[in-house]
Amino acid sequence: MNKIKRIQTPLNKKNISGLKAGDRVLLSGIIYTARDQAHLELSDMIKKKKKLPIDLRDQIIFYCGPTPSGKRVIGACGPTTSSRMDSFTGKLLRAGLRGMIGKGRRSEEVLKEIKKRSAVYFLAPAGAGAFLSNCVESCKLVAFRELGPEAMYRLRVKEFPLIVGIDSKGRDVYSSFR
Repeated sequence: MNKIKRIQTPLNKKNISGLKAGDRVLLSGIIYTARDQAHLELSDMIKKKKKLPIDLRDQIIFYCGPTPSGKRVIGACGPTTSSRMDSFTGKLLRAGLRGMIGKGRRSEEVLKEIKKRSAVYFLAPAGAGAFLSNCVESCKLVAFRELGPEAMYRLRVKEFPLIVGIDSKGRDVYSSFR
């Protein structure tokens, strides 16, 4: 079994170039949550050439809508199905996004864009939102408050467990199933 790799955000071509599909990763640093409606908003802003609420360059978007926290930093924060964001992904990658976290396969178009832009797609363990919340050190609303649970949040994570689903060379853990 391969060694667990530790990655620090922000991402760049150098710190992800050695990752291979299937590698286990512990990610630390800043990531941003965004689900369907936030992706639609970001996409519209890019189309209209408006200033985005965050600089996407070398950042990671986690396809997640965290639950209310109670007394903790954050409630459960598990991944949502990534393919729902596929129609927006190319536009966000062209705006500088370097990584995504979610669950499930991506389209051929997204796979090609990931390779072209030297980006990476990570898989988070599904059904483990409560466990993943233990890796979140801080959570702050950054955009789209009106979207409620689909607003964008800035998370500081420590040793957030992931698997490389699609690496920057376009290798895909699902390729044997295509």
